[in-house]
Amino acid sequence: MCGIAGIHNRSGRPVDSTVLRNMARIQRHRGPDEDGFYRNENQGGNVGLGQMRLSIIDLSGGKQPIHNEEKNIWVVFNGEIFNYPELREALEKKGHRFYTHTDTETIVHAYEEYGLDFVDHLNGQFAIALWDEKRNRLILARDRVGICPLFYARLPGEDLIFSSEMKGLFQHPGIKPEMDPKGIGQIFTFWANVPPRTVFKDVLELPAGHILVSTPDRMDVRRYWEMEFPDAGDYEDRPLEYYASGVRELLHDATTLRLRADVPVATYLSGGIDSSIISALVKKYHNPGLITFSVAFADAAYDEKSYQMEMVRHLGTDHRSIEANYADIGKCFPEVVWHAEKPMTRTAPAPLYLLAGLVRQNGIKVVLTGEGSDEIFGGYNIFLEDKIRRFWAKQPDSKIRPGLLSRLYPEFNKNAASQSFWRQFFRKGLTETSDPYYSHRIRWQNTAQIQNLFDSNFRKEMGDEAERYAELEAYVSPDLMRWDPLCRSQYLETTLFMSGCLLSSQGDRMLLGQSVEGRFPFLDHRLIEFAAKIPPKYKIHQLREKHILKEAFRDLVPANIVQRAKQPYRAPISPCFLDANVGQAHAMLSADAAKSCGYFDPVGVEQLVAKLKKSEGMAASAREDMAAVGIVSLHLLHNQFINQFPVAC
Repeated sequence: MCGIAGIHNRSGRPVDSTVLRNMARIQRHRGPDEDGFYRNENQGGNVGLGQMRLSIIDLSGGKQPIHNEEKNIWVVFNGEIFNYPELREALEKKGHRFYTHTDTETIVHAYEEYGLDFVDHLNGQFAIALWDEKRNRLILARDRVGICPLFYARLPGEDLIFSSEMKGLFQHPGIKPEMDPKGIGQIFTFWANVPPRTVFKDVLELPAGHILVSTPDRMDVRRYWEMEFPDAGDYEDRPLEYYASGVRELLHDATTLRLRADVPVATYLSGGIDSSIISALVKKYHNPGLITFSVAFADAAYDEKSYQMEMVRHLGTDHRSIEANYADIGKCFPEVVWHAEKPMTRTAPAPLYLLAGLVRQNGIKVVLTGEGSDEIFGGYNIFLEDKIRRFWAKQPDSKIRPGLLSRLYPEFNKNAASQSFWRQFFRKGLTETSDPYYSHRIRWQNTAQIQNLFDSNFRKEMGDEAERYAELEAYVSPDLMRWDPLCRSQYLETTLFMSGCLLSSQGDRMLLGQSVEGRFPFLDHRLIEFAAKIPPKYKIHQLREKHILKEAFRDLVPANIVQRAKQPYRAPISPCFLDANVGQAHAMLSADAAKSCGYFDPVGVEQLVAKLKKSEGMAASAREDMAAVGIVSLHLLHNQFINQFPVAC
């Protein structure tokens, strides 16, 4: 992975080289090994490309920018092209000549050969900036599911700037960080932004699976890939083993491709089935000396250490782990927010940031992880909730059907009051099964109630619910309602939460914040496309989530890991901020911080904190926890980007 940045002065003005270097170098954490820059001097210097490199492939010869034979096509690139040897061979047969052994150069020649369709030939995770001197156009492209971030802004005079991280854009004098209330409203509803909107005014996110073309006359953004499903009921009548065989073959190949590197590659081992499968594939078929990493928690409610160690013993890996406690999470949280560049509704990224630090301390630059499996194979409780609620909605007065929810959450039945509360919670909108957002609506509505804590004037600037859903409607696929309900849920989870939160705040940003590259075999686009064609009955069998994945790899992973109840990765929240010893994050959860920043009602913040302190944060509801981390993270973001943003690096 790397960090890229650039400027296309469409008005023809020369690029300021100092500004370009600052835009790239503030992202040094993404690429501490070396930097590289280009300006089109023979055309007046109105285009500049910059890159900070984390050297993974062709360590000595892969310095960017990379060019073609005539030196009239130049590229900077963040990510990896995993099929580069096969792509290179095909391009060489067509007459292209290479001067490096890096995957980056295949991008240049694929573009020469296939034009704007070059992205269709790439199997990888990437954010690409390519300058075509002959056609006088700049091309930005982002990978299919949004693993690698890419942001841009249009400046006065229609000049264009871009960067892997938004902080790179703010090194340009033409744009200053200013919060976008509507973007913040999206975070405190959907947990993520709806692209292209971000939490900063005038900063746009290039959506996953999109390409941007900038010329002196126009700027166009178009989609080149999208997650799609067959129409409901329109699935091939194939046995389970047919699909299981396809999953085994594709995941094995995806894992093999993602081991291509000129540096050692390790894996994460969380104790769940996804990372266990990836680690088992690597250990059995590729690397008997595999190093694995995991994060444990001092709070037993979040800890999966026993399962992690069971897998370590089963595989015999060289294992290293780190234990996170409340203070660890609170103390590192300012760094987490700096790298995430957005407010959050949970602290889950913080332990992963600490874990990535352990990886780097051990001299490892690349790790394979299990992200994406839950989304494409139906592994989250939200999918099971949707199935149960739809079943309940057929007989809304049934006393038995809502009891199935206790299969997911046994704690619901601890007493009559708890059972009554949760039944009422999941009953909201129960019979509105034609709602395209049925699976997610009650969660989003619950999150949106946090907005009552915002200052009344700021809340008006955030816009209303109708505006937020209108932007969502414009972004999601028009085919959504043609799909099976499970597929609708998967699509929403993948295109919104996975891309906008899981792969950014929790994935790329935490890993690259510690100069570590994450690779995700489950997010190989071939596997995603194949999984989309698997009948829903094979993904969720009765109430068994990820049924087909468990069947496909039951011989590779211990039965105890395959059969264990799903434990979503979570981290403690409120207790992490209540101790004054954690420093800056604690100070952000206060009425004084609310008065200073102007987003939240100080009285509401004070009341929330008083309630949390009564139980030392241990009795906080899910909504109160989300409110606490939301307040802390937004105040930190304000201080880092509005009050104290570095103007040069």
